[in-house]
Amino acid sequence: MAKPKAPRTFDEFVRTFPELGKAWDILGRAGRSGPLPPEQCELVKLGIAIASRSEGAVHSAVRKARAAGAGVAELQQVLVLCASTIGLPATVAAYTWMRDELGAARTKRKR
Repeated sequence: MAKPKAPRTFDEFVRTFPELGKAWDILGRAGRSGPLPPEQCELVKLGIAIASRSEGAVHSAVRKARAAGAGVAELQQVLVLCASTIGLPATVAAYTWMRDELGAARTKRKR
């Protein structure tokens, strides 16, 4: 899978605040410079997004994890691992965000 395109709002944000965009890139490179392979890095970020209960971050993490080679089973395992930490209501919400993103990806491929 190709690297997912950033949402238009993010592109606009970076154009408006270029120094923050540069800082964002530096943080991203620093996170990818360790021993974990890209797929595992994106799965870790998905777990963090789920635990922080950030819908946008979950959508982004799902797209990036899929682009890095993660399958649906791996995404679902991350979700299940989060359940004992964040509780069932929050896990169900994160499941819907993940499901919505996976459904949107399937719809885009069909067009």
